[in-house]
Amino acid sequence: MKRPAGRTYLKVLAVVVGVVLSAFLISSAFFQWHPTGGGPLLTPRFPLRKFVEDLPGHLPWLIPFLLLSASIIPARAAQWQTTLNKPVPFRERYHLVAIGAFTHNALPGKLGDFIRSFLLSRTQRIPFLQSLGSVAVCKLLEFAALMGLVALSFAGPFGATMSHFAGPLRIAVGLCVVLVVLVVLLAHYALPLARMLERKHKLPRVSHLLGHVSEGLGTARSFRGMAKALLFSLPSVLAPALAYGMALRGIGVRGGLFAGTVVLGAIALGQSLPGVPAGMGIYYFVTSWAARNLGASPEDAASFSLLTHLGTVLSQVGVGALSVRLRGIRIRDLRKGGSLAREAASHVAHEAVEPVHVPG
Repeated sequence: MKRPAGRTYLKVLAVVVGVVLSAFLISSAFFQWHPTGGGPLLTPRFPLRKFVEDLPGHLPWLIPFLLLSASIIPARAAQWQTTLNKPVPFRERYHLVAIGAFTHNALPGKLGDFIRSFLLSRTQRIPFLQSLGSVAVCKLLEFAALMGLVALSFAGPFGATMSHFAGPLRIAVGLCVVLVVLVVLLAHYALPLARMLERKHKLPRVSHLLGHVSEGLGTARSFRGMAKALLFSLPSVLAPALAYGMALRGIGVRGGLFAGTVVLGAIALGQSLPGVPAGMGIYYFVTSWAARNLGASPEDAASFSLLTHLGTVLSQVGVGALSVRLRGIRIRDLRKGGSLAREAASHVAHEAVEPVHVPG
């Protein structure tokens, strides 16, 4: 089947816009732009040769950063069990989270959570939509934990810096509250609504879909379950916050160990903008800007952005690649459009029309 030319052009345009925007934002960590004229269009923030020569001097904080970044994978594996409705061995959860991290960071499409949900459904015989729902609750509670820590940072030594984020933070906290309320409502009312539709013989696909969604969001039906899952979400947030804090201290920011949450919150707020195809560029722009505002020199701020980005990708890809190899998964099956992605999509369609068994 031939793809419509208009759709192809739009995708190409989106890619071009994303590349150009990313290049511009990444360059902002290393150069100052002067679009108004009267001189060079851009000037280096610091001597680039000296910047490269000084990079090895950051190894003392880069190594702990790598270890803390890698520790996010076992932390998320532990967290995942709190949102699953059946026991799954920790080893299994660990490998699937690691494979998801590898897919997210090394391959196009950002299908990491989608792939780990599908692999769990295949190995543990859990309906795919239930598995995906459990991951969605994990991600939501991580976001809630992060927003809570960012809000607390207003009372810390970098409260003045955090005032720059007051507006976006209020929006993010509001969005977080809305999402939590929506998840709780779905968890409580999706199943009764599915039963009502089934009794009236209306919208069978929607009825079956709501049944699976209800199972996947089972944790959100009780305050105790949500509180436990939120507690297990904290290590997944504290590990990167500590990693960024150590990196800030390593580049000479006073009190930097306590500012990691500030940077992590800035990253989350910056990359939460919908429809902006420049995630990497936003990362460099936000992290370098935040580091400079926290007192780092432009050169150290650029080193901070570059090395934390590389450290995050290398640690997640390295740990994930080991799990990919141990589980005997082919890289081509993890690529966007690969067999796993296609099979997962077919499972979604299948489960939308297959009835889910509900007690009572």
